Amino acid sequence: MRSWLFLALLWLVGIDLRLTLLGIPPVLPLIHRDLQLSEAAVGALTAMPVLLLGIAAVGGSLMIAKIGARRATIIGLLLIAAAGAARGIGPNTAMLFGMTFAMGAGIAICQPAAPTLIGAWFPQRIGFATAVYVNGILVGESIAAALAIPVVLPVVHTWELSLAVWSIPVALTPLLFRLFVPREVVAAREPVAWWPNWRDPLTWQLGVMQSGISVLYFGMNAYVPDFFHAVGRPWMSAPAIATLNVLQLPGSFATLFVAQRLAGKRAFFIAVLLAAVPGLALMIWGTDWMALVGIGLIGLTSAVGLSMILALPPMLTEQSNVHRLSAGMFTIGYLTSFGGTLLGGVLWDATHAPPTAFVPVLAGAALVALLGSTLKRRSLQTA
Repeated sequence: MRSWLFLALLWLVGIDLRLTLLGIPPVLPLIHRDLQLSEAAVGALTAMPVLLLGIAAVGGSLMIAKIGARRATIIGLLLIAAAGAARGIGPNTAMLFGMTFAMGAGIAICQPAAPTLIGAWFPQRIGFATAVYVNGILVGESIAAALAIPVVLPVVHTWELSLAVWSIPVALTPLLFRLFVPREVVAAREPVAWWPNWRDPLTWQLGVMQSGISVLYFGMNAYVPDFFHAVGRPWMSAPAIATLNVLQLPGSFATLFVAQRLAGKRAFFIAVLLAAVPGLALMIWGTDWMALVGIGLIGLTSAVGLSMILALPPMLTEQSNVHRLSAGMFTIGYLTSFGGTLLGGVLWDATHAPPTAFVPVLAGAALVALLGSTLKRRSLQTA
């Protein structure tokens, strides 16, 4: 019974880490209009939480080492809820960016905590538990992307209040952790290591792979809505962003059944690039329905790719080191993916050619394929 409860909590944490984050893309055209943001600023707004995931990941590792993954998760979720709700105060550009920054810090605390909890709760089913957690992430993305425009915005009427709505469920999960997750005994005879091993090639390999899959996903979310407005097809903006996120769910549910067998397989990571190339081509040059097919293909691919990459730290190192390897991976991955996502907006502003915003997306898929194909099978533990 407890294992199902822990799976449910992992699933809820996954949802919470994306609800507030993905509440932004659907209303970006409204924010763009009201605050008169440049395309580079739009990219920065979407990518800023990603930057914080990189900057604060090591701090999350330290917090886990000092107070345990349970308490770190509770603190991180409360910060996400409070800052996420405060983003629309004003409306004011400084408040929007400042609270987005704080919200990203909360997400960064929770990110290395999740693999630590997975390794502790499900040491023999790491692949499956990770797939459940990632399914929660994708459900959260899908809910925010699909319901923001047709359901939430008509009820609250402003993008400012629509951002606050997504903080409500996030604030409830810490209560469930306090009620149902036993307190950890964090005091130990020897200090727990928390600083990532930057000399370990595996840290960098996983970090760059994480960067590639993040650019693939966040780069699409950042620029797809404005892309269709810029090319004279504004009616495509809402269904495109919804398709990108909702179509991740079939891939995620399928992963629940094959995660144990797929995790760590080198051929899978090559498939990420093979799916991204035609997906982008269909989106940019295809008809409306072909564009949705291409976007859906990328959504499916990013969903399974995220599951496979997040499952690697608890598979490749001992449980006491998972938070360090995860923090190093997230630091490298999200810092570089922030730059990659922002680069898309810079390229668009410099060339005035909307398709150039997706050059980093293609590069990210190539990095996943290249580095994933070099994973050493012998280093993989049986999960």
